[in-house]
Amino acid sequence: MKRLILFFAAAVAAFAADPKLAGGPFVVNVNARSATIVWLTQGGEATVIPPTEAVRIAPSLHVEKTTLTGLLPNTRYEYDVAGGKGSFKTPPNGAGPYSFVAYGDNRTRHDVHRRVMATLIKHGIPDFVLQSGDMVENGNDDSQWPIFFDVEKELLRQTVIFPSLGNHERNSHDFYDFFQATMPYYSFDWGNGHFSIMNSDLENFPGNGREKAASWAEQTRWLEDDLQSHQAADFRFVTAHHPPYTAVASRQGDNKHMTALVPMFEKYHVSAAFFGHDHNYQHYLNNGIHYVVTGGGGAPLYDVSKPPTGITQKVASIENFVSVKVDGKVAKVQAIAIDGKVLDDFEIHGGPGR
Repeated sequence: MKRLILFFAAAVAAFAADPKLAGGPFVVNVNARSATIVWLTQGGEATVIPPTEAVRIAPSLHVEKTTLTGLLPNTRYEYDVAGGKGSFKTPPNGAGPYSFVAYGDNRTRHDVHRRVMATLIKHGIPDFVLQSGDMVENGNDDSQWPIFFDVEKELLRQTVIFPSLGNHERNSHDFYDFFQATMPYYSFDWGNGHFSIMNSDLENFPGNGREKAASWAEQTRWLEDDLQSHQAADFRFVTAHHPPYTAVASRQGDNKHMTALVPMFEKYHVSAAFFGHDHNYQHYLNNGIHYVVTGGGGAPLYDVSKPPTGITQKVASIENFVSVKVDGKVAKVQAIAIDGKVLDDFEIHGGPGR
């Protein structure tokens, strides 16, 4: 793998007169030939003094970015921009080895979130991250995003992030601005894998009930087209916030729109699907498809008192993340607890139409 170094002297010089760095830098929208580096600056702040609550500081955040083109595949690029150094890797062509992690729901208990990130980094920096949403408590609150980026800065400055919307992002414009997203759902290829990133947060879809239903129907048509057109990939992975199955008794039956997608997942041979929303670890195997809930990024834990019968492989109420290492047609999956112990360990065997 080649290593190249990029310097953005103009950006660094401009930053000298700009406000402080409030988030990043981090890298999004990577493919074999292009990538976008993003960083947030703080232009000022407002002090809000409620009559009965504590004083609040509301920062003014500005998004800065630069898009790189003409990159080489399977190459690690180092960069220095806006006073922050980092690196990222472009995906390999074909079946070259790669790794990624999946996790989410780190919106509260920032000290716990930091411990999860420390364990993840100790386990090894992945090529990219699948973030299943609920990164902050309220996506419309600008004061919360710098905390998220501060906790995750050591990870994000060394990898690429592909996020999905959680219900706590509340379909915020910040999500689209920060992660340079033009749509709430999208897909990408990495090596021999195809990844479909969904927006399962029906509650925060714009419009009335009929308009929400129409938007969901449009997304499911997109998903079917996306999966159908990538049957030649060795692996098809799906990420969304809300899971189709859960061991949390009080939530069973809540996500019927996701459960309704299971026949589509089976028809188009999805290899595995990664979710959040439930603050724990869950792994199900149903008709050859692995369904993994990894919502243990820091939010308060939920019990796993009622695991579905017949499909449950492992459930545990503990903070966690999931590591996936793909080499050829074998994906090795490990669920890692906050203390570094392996919760679950299994393999997925891929191939076109499998």
